[in-house]
Amino acid sequence: MNHPCHQDQVTNLKRIEGQVRGVQSMIDDGQYCIDILNQIKAVRNALTRVEGNILKRHLETCLKESLDGENAFDEKVNELLQILKR
Repeated sequence: MNHPCHQDQVTNLKRIEGQVRGVQSMIDDGQYCIDILNQIKAVRNALTRVEGNILKRHLETCLKESLDGENAFDEKVNELLQILKR
């Protein structure tokens, strides 16, 4: 089974990395709590978007490929359920 490439998400992850460093700087600088919380919320939303993009590609490729065999499909569904339960 070929795994899909998620290289297009690297730019988003680098942006998120910068946002996290920004939050750390805000804390170091003693900035207002609400401003810090707003930035944390932005980081979480950005990670959720990356997660959604990767999940979508997984469904479109990995799960779709597993439709050829019942066991493989069940296995992929169970993988998804486990990750969503966390």
